[in-house]
Amino acid sequence: MKTFNKYIRKDGTALITGASSGMGLEYARQLAQSGCNLLIVSNEEEKLNEVAHNLQNEYKVKVTAKYQDLAKPDAAKELFDFCQTNNIQIDILINNAGIFFFKELNSTTIEKASAMLMLHVYTPTRLCSMFGDEMKKHRYGYILTVSSVTSIMAIPGLTMYAATKAYLKSFMKSLYLEMKQYDVHTTVVCPGAVDTTLYNINPKYSGLMKFGVKIRVVYPPQLLVNKALKAMFRKRRCKTPGFINLLWPPLVNAIPRGIVSKIWKKFI
Repeated sequence: MKTFNKYIRKDGTALITGASSGMGLEYARQLAQSGCNLLIVSNEEEKLNEVAHNLQNEYKVKVTAKYQDLAKPDAAKELFDFCQTNNIQIDILINNAGIFFFKELNSTTIEKASAMLMLHVYTPTRLCSMFGDEMKKHRYGYILTVSSVTSIMAIPGLTMYAATKAYLKSFMKSLYLEMKQYDVHTTVVCPGAVDTTLYNINPKYSGLMKFGVKIRVVYPPQLLVNKALKAMFRKRRCKTPGFINLLWPPLVNAIPRGIVSKIWKKFI
């Protein structure tokens, strides 16, 4: 699988959110393998420290672990101040942290929806602003943010998830035009289903997940992340990995709303 050594500055550092598992862990692994130092952030302290220890030992790069809940209002400022205090210059920012739930938006899910807004919208926006300003000063930097193919799909149960991902896609595509003049390059990646624990799939459906991976309806995180990083370093504005993921949105959106409503009623 492709490595990215030629794109990494000597002693360069990447900040990766949600890095204790799933795609975040894979972003950390592939960048460390390419010789990049890391600042990894997650709200899973024990896992995060283990990941930092393993990556540092295996790839001989500097790995700093920052335990933090990024769904809090002051999280981005706290993380930026941590970097300033410890003289950590961020050359690559990977906005990967996310949460997922497949339920109707109501009084019982509004707290989780509020956390999703903070984690998917407010915190990445502030991180792009603050670290982006530093990158502009140095006239160098890359920012990659994870959106989703659901960003252009109307699916009940994913009301908040799809809306926040739509914001990220629109935000990053416009930010690309603002940052380019400063030699700072932004990319938004819009994956479909990825073989991670994010979706909390019932174990009895694990066979279907494996079949999905086999036919590339579901992407393995290693391949998805490699394609995303390749797009970022090639200064692509937007990347939707996999031909099938380009087909899903128009196919789903073409289903009559009455049929969608009937299907949804079976879930609630």
